[in-house]
Amino acid sequence: MLLRSRFAIACGAWLALSWGLTSFAAEAKPDQVEKMEKALPESAPAKPKEPRKILVYTHASGFVHSSIALGAKTFEKLGEKTGAWKVTKVSDDPAVFDDLKDYDAIVLESTTGDFLVVQGNDKGKESKEKEPARRQALLDFVHNGKGLVGIHAATDAYYDWPAYGELIGGAFKEHPYHNIVIKVDDPKSPINAQFNGEEFKFSDEIYVFRPVPYSRAHDHVLLSVDVEKSKIEKQAREDKDYAVAWIREAGKGRVFYTLLGHSEETYWNPIFLKFVLAGTQYALGDLKADASTSGK
Repeated sequence: MLLRSRFAIACGAWLALSWGLTSFAAEAKPDQVEKMEKALPESAPAKPKEPRKILVYTHASGFVHSSIALGAKTFEKLGEKTGAWKVTKVSDDPAVFDDLKDYDAIVLESTTGDFLVVQGNDKGKESKEKEPARRQALLDFVHNGKGLVGIHAATDAYYDWPAYGELIGGAFKEHPYHNIVIKVDDPKSPINAQFNGEEFKFSDEIYVFRPVPYSRAHDHVLLSVDVEKSKIEKQAREDKDYAVAWIREAGKGRVFYTLLGHSEETYWNPIFLKFVLAGTQYALGDLKADASTSGK
């Protein structure tokens, strides 16, 4: 059943891309939005230094996750409820990268593949021609002092663009795990404050990252899989290091990434919502946190 559903989703995504349609055609289901709204935190961990504006970008040129629409709506509602930011645009059009001056952070909501290119018709040709400039615009945006938030499949993208992997902090390899125990690698980080240093169970599609660029010498790891307590026997990495979330500095800017966010159910999990709220405030520059690398 799982294989058939994935096949159906993949076929639908292929058809949409082949016809030149957007990858963000779906709307979040009302019942799922209602569940998410009920789970939203009451307040943000930090007061914004100034009104913050966020772009939520949703284009997927690879696998199109069914949770993208709900993820985008979650960022809208998180900002509205807590006052931490305002989502001023949700878009799957690469043309938004032609002018990023009005945003303080970009959220990449499961943006797979070459997400700055669309397929088919004249719009696809135009986006391919403008892709180099849009790639540079993304790098410059962060390096010059703004924020980047990557959710789940934002690391399943641009394997032929090393600068992007360096920026986001990791590259997807496989997802063999699901039900895990998550340990808190940095209990002192304000992003992890809700956990009180205690491990917790979580169910979602858990990524394993390639040896490059992810490493503790490159990223500041916030959360990772407790291999022993998760009863992981078949190891996908020789070092048994399975990060779940990290932050890093990039030039003058800041990056927050978490592999959580594949399943719709994740978006009405209070643990996830509080964590993403704090991580996004770090990316915006409103929540200060140690981003030094985690060591070897």
